[in-house]
Amino acid sequence: MSEQDFERYWQRTSSLMIKMIALWFIFGIAVHFFAPQLNAIKIFGFPLGFYMASQGSLIAFVVMLFWFGKAQDQIDRDEGVAEE
Repeated sequence: MSEQDFERYWQRTSSLMIKMIALWFIFGIAVHFFAPQLNAIKIFGFPLGFYMASQGSLIAFVVMLFWFGKAQDQIDRDEGVAEE
């Protein structure tokens, strides 16, 4: 892998990591921070803040894991460093 290829690979990987950290912050901290304000909205009789804190964040984390794995695998394949 040449220096340019490595730089492009690392740039794409870093960009993906930054996106994942931003999403983690939103679902892990921001939603919980604003839960009292979200509780004014009711869904199926439950306050939205409660639902997002107890279920929504966990679902989002699982989806993020699969999305990250697929996206990183695609980056690896595009750059020729994928493991078979």
